[in-house]
Amino acid sequence: MFIIFAIYSEFPLMEEFERKFIINLGIKIKEIRLERKLSQEMLANDIDIPINQIGRIERAEINTSVLTILKISIALEIDIKELFDFEMGK
Repeated sequence: MFIIFAIYSEFPLMEEFERKFIINLGIKIKEIRLERKLSQEMLANDIDIPINQIGRIERAEINTSVLTILKISIALEIDIKELFDFEMGK
C-alpha cells in the first residue's frame, strides 16, 4: 500500500491525466457511434458485451480493456487509432 501511495504522491498529475484520457476516449467513441447511427444497444450486441457497458465506457465510468476497444473499432468499421485522435485539453 505504501508503494502505491508513493507513486501517486510522486506523480500527482498522472491521475488527472488518466481521467482526462478516459473521458476523451469515451467522448470519441460516442461521437463515432452516433455518426454511424448506432445505438448503444446495437454496438454492445455487435461486440457481445453487456448493453450498459457501452454507456459506462462513454461516460468514463470504467477503464475498459484494450480488447474491448479493438472490438469497438472493428464494429464501428474504423482503424483503432481513430479512437485515440483527440485533444487532451477537454
